[in-house]
Amino acid sequence: MTGQERAGQERAGQERAGQEQAGQEQAGQERAGHERSSPDAGNAPLELLILAPVLLFLIGLVIAAGRTSLAQGAVDAAARDAARQASISLSPAAARIAAVSSAREALQADGLHCDPVIGLNLAGFSAPLAQPAQVSATVPCTVRLSDLLVPGVPGTRRLRAVFTSPLDPYRSRALGPVSGPVLARAAAVTAMSHRWPDDQA
Repeated sequence: MTGQERAGQERAGQERAGQEQAGQEQAGQERAGHERSSPDAGNAPLELLILAPVLLFLIGLVIAAGRTSLAQGAVDAAARDAARQASISLSPAAARIAAVSSAREALQADGLHCDPVIGLNLAGFSAPLAQPAQVSATVPCTVRLSDLLVPGVPGTRRLRAVFTSPLDPYRSRALGPVSGPVLARAAAVTAMSHRWPDDQA
């Protein structure tokens, strides 16, 4: 091998070494620049720690609103059932028993254990026969929210629902004066309703 060839090889080796060193320096500069460009990377746990209570508060509000909405629907259904059961009863005493039992069973079926005091307006039973009359039921219920531990949300929420159901004007009732003409008119209407299918045939 001549001296020129050895000198060429030495120059090529020096060039390769220089390129490798330059590449290493460039990679180091890129890593250093990346580290300098993201100084807040270590603050992510701190930000999460700050946002966690806010997220928990919002989740608690959503749960409280959903629980209240579902409970209100259950109370509405209980009042509706109580009024309907009272309207198909034959006396105020039977209406009260049926309404209270129906309302409490409806609330327990929906998971509400509030033991409400059912309010009933049974004045319609004193209306004369063949006259429009109605009964109404009021169902209150206190829903517990204290287990959610949400700041600003009360520990309980009192709900209330009222429903009115009409009485059959030609159905006999335990209360109310029944005169002869009214009774005769009711009997005539009942007889016509019984003959109606035959007339259609």
